[in-house]
Amino acid sequence: MASLSKSDQQLVKQLTAFSLTAEGTVDAEKVTGVLAYLEKHPPASPMGALKAYHRRISIELAKSNAIVEHAGAISDTILGSISGALSQKYHRPIAATSRQNDSLIAGLRVRIADDVYESTVAGQL
Repeated sequence: MASLSKSDQQLVKQLTAFSLTAEGTVDAEKVTGVLAYLEKHPPASPMGALKAYHRRISIELAKSNAIVEHAGAISDTILGSISGALSQKYHRPIAATSRQNDSLIAGLRVRIADDVYESTVAGQL
């Protein structure tokens, strides 16, 4: 957001906060409303504001999605327990997505936003 004016930066920050629910998750209807507002009331730098808003919403979406990498098969029960544990830890709903990664040899790697939890054989070698 370095190319945006201070007022546009504050606007993007406020619009991002408005796009979230009380639980801290992104609400698609609110995002649609924000985009309609920006179309009717364009800021000084519309493309820069949209890019900054997109980046902030992408970060917020990543905070609610855990990517679980695994080498072998993983059951829905394990994904559910990982999702439940992360939801308790982060105090917001977390959806777990499974991704096969044979290079891990054995174990799991869980990524949620910028946090990585790893318990793999490849990580210990």
